[in-house]
Amino acid sequence: MNAHLVLRRLVIGICITPLALTCSFAQSAPTPTEASPTLFQTISAQDSVLFNAVNTCDIPTVESKFAENLEFYHDKNDPQYGRKTVIDGIKNNLCGKIQRELVPGSLEVYPIQGYGAVEIGVHRFHHIGAQDRDVVGEAKFIHLWRLKDGVWQITRVISYDHATAK
Repeated sequence: MNAHLVLRRLVIGICITPLALTCSFAQSAPTPTEASPTLFQTISAQDSVLFNAVNTCDIPTVESKFAENLEFYHDKNDPQYGRKTVIDGIKNNLCGKIQRELVPGSLEVYPIQGYGAVEIGVHRFHHIGAQDRDVVGEAKFIHLWRLKDGVWQITRVISYDHATAK
């Protein structure tokens, strides 16, 4: 073998070996920890209870799903702090005016070690008032759920990318 061919194979080997190792590690590296089926079902059920209560204006149930120190961030409004402030907003702006539905297949749930879980999804809001009956809004959301003393409550909400449904 001539020296040029040996050098070429050596250079190729030096260049390819790290790439091959990177690829093999990338294939075996764990993906972000998704929720167990049990946690997913738990958070999905909590979401259903919360928004069935919002849709029917069952305020005591809505209150039970929000922590006292709730923070609510919305891309179209100023932040709201505290459960009472958010509940007042639900009473004034949603009750009897909006019906929320979770977009099928959009729900993601991830555990938060030592705290609870994060829920991410897309939801649609159907305006039920006579004036805006056909308007359907859509937005993305993130809910941070805390499990404390066996009770799940939302401590943070981020609601963003509000637009007319696609």
